[in-house]
Amino acid sequence: MEQPEGFEVSGDNLVQAKEKLVWSEAGTRQWYKKFDSCMKSQAYKKTTTDDCVYIQKFLDGDFVALLLYVDDILIVGKDATKINQLKKELSKSFDMKDLGSAQQILGMQIVRDRMNRRLLHLSRNILNECLKGSI
Repeated sequence: MEQPEGFEVSGDNLVQAKEKLVWSEAGTRQWYKKFDSCMKSQAYKKTTTDDCVYIQKFLDGDFVALLLYVDDILIVGKDATKINQLKKELSKSFDMKDLGSAQQILGMQIVRDRMNRRLLHLSRNILNECLKGSI
């Protein structure tokens, strides 16, 4: 590996940095493979449109969906028992911290309409525009 002209650094720092990057990528890939295997062992399937969204449909018509983004997980479903079972199984393989009901994900606020059993998400930009009266 050669350093760019004018940016020469003596010692092994550049090589060490590249090795750390490679190990980081490999570590991330291994972590995801382990996560994917754990989800499959619980009969969850990836959606065809996104490798980080898993769904399990149950015979009673219910479902549980899991969204994975970097190190955040959002789990949704009607049956708290099924959700808690998934959390329990995941916590056997991964260090997890349950933060309770989600307030936001990926910069979007989550709004619950418990009376009508709905979840809504609002982008901060859209929410701000609504508050300003622009929309």
